[in-house]
Amino acid sequence: MSDYGKDLETYSDWVESKILTEGELRLYENALGLAGETGEVSEKIKKMIRDKTRFSSEDILKELGDVLFYTVAIANIYDGTLKSLIELNVDKLNSRTQRGTLKGSGDNR
Repeated sequence: MSDYGKDLETYSDWVESKILTEGELRLYENALGLAGETGEVSEKIKKMIRDKTRFSSEDILKELGDVLFYTVAIANIYDGTLKSLIELNVDKLNSRTQRGTLKGSGDNR
């Protein structure tokens, strides 16, 4: 395993080194990349259900890695870090669990 998995900041910097667009186009590219890669994960799972296609765990995990790449790229635009995303998400879901609003819909439940 590379050092990137050991140090979230190193991974974030590596993602930055792979970004080719700047300014407003950068956000568009990375948002569309995130949507596309999320779609690839969904497509594989759909094919597993519909077509009984077999994908290895590695196949799915590789696609999730691409989702992570674009997630970090977008977080970098907003001065977020992978660590801060994890912390924000854990806090949000713990709060919903405590308030009994984990199920349901809406951002501010």
